[in-house]
Amino acid sequence: MATTQVEAGAAGHGAEPRGKRTEDGQATYLIAIAEALWEEMERDDRVYMLGEDIGAYGGAFKVTEGFIERFGADRVMDTPIAEETIVGMAMGSAMEGFRPVAEFQYADFMSSGFDEITTALARYHYRTGVPLPVVLRAPSGGGVRASNFHSTNPEPWFAYAPGLKVICPAFPTDAKGLLKSAIRDDNPCVYLEHKWIYRRIKEHVPEDPDFLVPIGRAEVKREGTDVSVISYGAMVLKALEAADNLAQRGVSAEVVDLRTIVPLDEETVLESVAKTSRALVLYESHRFLGVGAEVAATIAEKAFEALDAPVVRLAPPNTPIPFSPTLEDAYLPQIADIEAAVDRLSAW
Repeated sequence: MATTQVEAGAAGHGAEPRGKRTEDGQATYLIAIAEALWEEMERDDRVYMLGEDIGAYGGAFKVTEGFIERFGADRVMDTPIAEETIVGMAMGSAMEGFRPVAEFQYADFMSSGFDEITTALARYHYRTGVPLPVVLRAPSGGGVRASNFHSTNPEPWFAYAPGLKVICPAFPTDAKGLLKSAIRDDNPCVYLEHKWIYRRIKEHVPEDPDFLVPIGRAEVKREGTDVSVISYGAMVLKALEAADNLAQRGVSAEVVDLRTIVPLDEETVLESVAKTSRALVLYESHRFLGVGAEVAATIAEKAFEALDAPVVRLAPPNTPIPFSPTLEDAYLPQIADIEAAVDRLSAW
């Protein structure tokens, strides 16, 4: 079971060192991601990393701290601030048999490489049959007071582009296993790391270098009978806390973690809704055309006969995320909002 840890250090540059596993073997989300990268670099010399400040500085969040000393500048490559060029280099090297992992300092700046990602990277295999084993890593999400240029959840942009797999883990174990699977996958993968989770959550993460979590499978993180809360990323953690509170009032909430946005595991979602007959779709991307809109539509289309109430969505409004802590808290769904939404569903 994951444990909560208060985050220390900055949201961006100047962050404290990555740290190590605890004495009893627990790892944070940050450490789990670093372990996945290290193990895959050790396993396969075709794997290399490129991005801004990932080498000598160790990455904006210290994920790649110590990598350049172990693997050298040829495999841990500091790049200029040129996101489209980073994607282009990753794509070209993948065509030649390498397995690049490109880091964006913040997911917001993936938009600077958007054409290369969606027009070239996503479509090249379809056009040519040539595999493109590229991973694009990026810290995403709000809740760390980083304002609207450093808090975006861009997964809907890339979910819309055929040819990309989109991964959004919520727990250290999933973060490690899914990143290793992405690096071994022959398709381009967009791997989004919610920075609110980086240092907050610890788990006993497997140390087996061949431990993998399959891409495209959701997981029920908490069993329940009254309502299904379907989510991903940092919102899963809030859903679990809300479920604990609801249980004290006699409401049994099942929490489903999508883990992967594309491919979307419809089967697990629909099985949960068939059991509970009520669905709350909770997500941090904007409410309008966000990931939850697709999940809600899938439930309404394929599980209508199982429903005892309308499908409810809980997500931020379509506005830039505020910098003010008070406004940011009002913008993002909070635990009390989740409980209130479940109460409304339960009233049907």
